[in-house]
Amino acid sequence: MNSYIQQFKSGLEDKKKMAANSISAYVRDVIEFEDFLVSRNSNDLIGVSQADIVDYLLMLKSEDKTAATVNRKMASIRAFFRFMSDQNEIQDNPAIDIKVPKISRKEVEYLSIEEIEELLKQPDDSIKGLRDRAILETLYATGLRVSELREANVDDLNLRMGFVNCYGQHGKARIIPLGRPAKAALEEYIYEDRDKILKGENPTEKALFLNYYGKRLTRQAMWKILKEYAKKAGIKKKITPQILRNSFAAHMIQNGADLKSLQELLGHEDPATTQIYLSVTKNKIKDVYDKTHPRA
Repeated sequence: MNSYIQQFKSGLEDKKKMAANSISAYVRDVIEFEDFLVSRNSNDLIGVSQADIVDYLLMLKSEDKTAATVNRKMASIRAFFRFMSDQNEIQDNPAIDIKVPKISRKEVEYLSIEEIEELLKQPDDSIKGLRDRAILETLYATGLRVSELREANVDDLNLRMGFVNCYGQHGKARIIPLGRPAKAALEEYIYEDRDKILKGENPTEKALFLNYYGKRLTRQAMWKILKEYAKKAGIKKKITPQILRNSFAAHMIQNGADLKSLQELLGHEDPATTQIYLSVTKNKIKDVYDKTHPRA
């Protein structure tokens, strides 16, 4: 890793407080762009021109990369050159004004309220079940990203007031309320279950959710937990933590939440990202019309 990319990585870690996997993705994208420059004996990263970046995008297109992938890689490149400009390492930012492919919006995938209720019934009252119920209830109650929940510490909770502090992808802290079921599940887990998992070892562990070894639960483990209970609940739809996050947002919108509040709860920097959930309301209105209008 060259010194400029190392500076960029350190800047993301120090200033943005991004999730580790997000930092890794940004750095990996910039390294791949650097490899492209090396492969064609082009300028190094600091001497890059707009033409170099455009050539890279064309190469990605020739490899049939999706618009979403190209957009993500371009976002990483933009972030890198913005950082280099802020550090006065370059005079002109070559990534400005470069257009990228538009992403066609897919229909939002989410679970119905009935499916959510069935999912949340599945964990039992065992040590594992109490922990897993707290995870599922918290994901649905808050709309947290799975990476954000994984990084949460016990000190981030205020169970007396009923909220959780979240330090999201872009370093901006937000306070998210906990519903009564999520609060109750977390209280039961923390006061009755968490110490049993620790077994008296490593009492200074800060992580909210723990594995059997008393260490912070991984993202992969949380995915596995969700899939396990979705299968038990007989849910045939695709199931991921993002689907649970979508369900949180969809149900909020359907019950009258405004976009600005939802944007803050979800931690979206761009309001356009939150607007995709408006399609959920449109679909619901169409369903109501089809069921109730005599000439539908």
